Amino acid sequence: MFSRWARSVLLGAVLACAAAGKTQAQPPAAMDFAKLSEDATGWLSGLLKINTTNPPGNELAAAKFLAGILEAEGIAAEVIESRAGRGIVVARLRARAVADPSRALLLLAHTDVVGVEREKWTVDPFGGVVKDGYIWGRGAIDDKGMVITNLAVLVGLKRAGARLDRDVIFLAEGDEEAGGDDGIEFAIRQHWEKIAAGFAINEGGTTRARNGRVQYVGIQASEKIPVNVEVIATGPSGHASVPRKDNPVGRLAAAVAKIFAWDPPVQPTAITRRYFERIAELEEPELAKWMRALETPERMTSAARRISEASPLWASMLRNSIAPTILRGGIRSNVVPAEARATLNIRMIPGESVQALVEELKKLVNDPQVRFVIEAASRQPAPPSSLETELYASFERVTPRVFPGAAVVPMMSTWATDSAQLRLRNVQAYGIYAYPLTDEESARMHSDDERIPLAAFRQGIEYLYAVVEDFARARP
Repeated sequence: MFSRWARSVLLGAVLACAAAGKTQAQPPAAMDFAKLSEDATGWLSGLLKINTTNPPGNELAAAKFLAGILEAEGIAAEVIESRAGRGIVVARLRARAVADPSRALLLLAHTDVVGVEREKWTVDPFGGVVKDGYIWGRGAIDDKGMVITNLAVLVGLKRAGARLDRDVIFLAEGDEEAGGDDGIEFAIRQHWEKIAAGFAINEGGTTRARNGRVQYVGIQASEKIPVNVEVIATGPSGHASVPRKDNPVGRLAAAVAKIFAWDPPVQPTAITRRYFERIAELEEPELAKWMRALETPERMTSAARRISEASPLWASMLRNSIAPTILRGGIRSNVVPAEARATLNIRMIPGESVQALVEELKKLVNDPQVRFVIEAASRQPAPPSSLETELYASFERVTPRVFPGAAVVPMMSTWATDSAQLRLRNVQAYGIYAYPLTDEESARMHSDDERIPLAAFRQGIEYLYAVVEDFARARP
């Protein structure tokens, strides 16, 4: 016979076990992607209405807007001002166990945008307009769409009660379009303990759609280095009624024309070679043949020419690129100026020397009236991210599940991102644009009528959520 005390203890133990069993049997809440996507569309529209053109930036208003959404979802958020009117916002979902920064995942994106020529837009670029199956606005692609995709993933994990095996950190920062001093550099220098992570997902790759389906997801594991070079032509000023052959405007125009017509040598990196090796399996046979020919030294130049003709993006991936972007000279129509200038925006392959490239340009121009001045680089060369990490494996595992038949390919992006600064801190950073876009849609980045298809935006949220959940969830 059990004593009354023993029966009480036994009954308490049984009830405790039953309660524990009931708790363990409770599955995480099912993810309602329809509701999450609907909410995210509203969040993106609201963020696009905040004019964060850089300069001056105004990212603090965007940070406060995002913090309000996070707080409403029960996620603590910290807004940190980097200088008057500028700032970042940080939030975190914690793992079950004690946090290990080397295992944490950082989801980052920038809230600042480039300027607009309003008269060339068919909608208000800061109206957050939703119409015709698109969401329109400056920054929709670069990079407010990514900001809200990251936000939706964090909110989705919270709503689902996801059990995490590593911290997931949200960072929305600014000043990316002007070098990052008041954005990622500020976050790293002064608040590294808040964002420290071993892995990161940022902008920088592509999810390429063609003929109604996703062809491949390009994962940025490396990036080119931006450097501006000033081309300066000088000569005597004078009256325009007496033309001279040493007119600086004419000499500058001739120099820029030579540079524009010149193709720098082909120098594919290991990641670029692997990129073309993978997409050769997806392209038409004739183009695929030339992609494979990049591996043959005697055919590389011919192969690069054919590939470059097929895509300006591919042309830039294969070599150091040079784009004249600004021309300046003259004060009146009837005055020959003493000086004329052009800005060349150069994107260097990692490991290449801009000084050596400029020496080649001097020989090409061959004009004593023209000189070149190299500006300080806004970003430092960074090592590539590994293609053998757990996070890259998650991309490879999840992609065909969400986008049937799509391949995962590594990329060296032709543009610069804030991942470079993270890679210098030993973070394995990968760049993507999670939402599928056609080549024509991608080309609207930094262009007029920038927009994202609503269907693609919703697919991107589901895709990134699946990747993060696969990488960060706690296994039994």
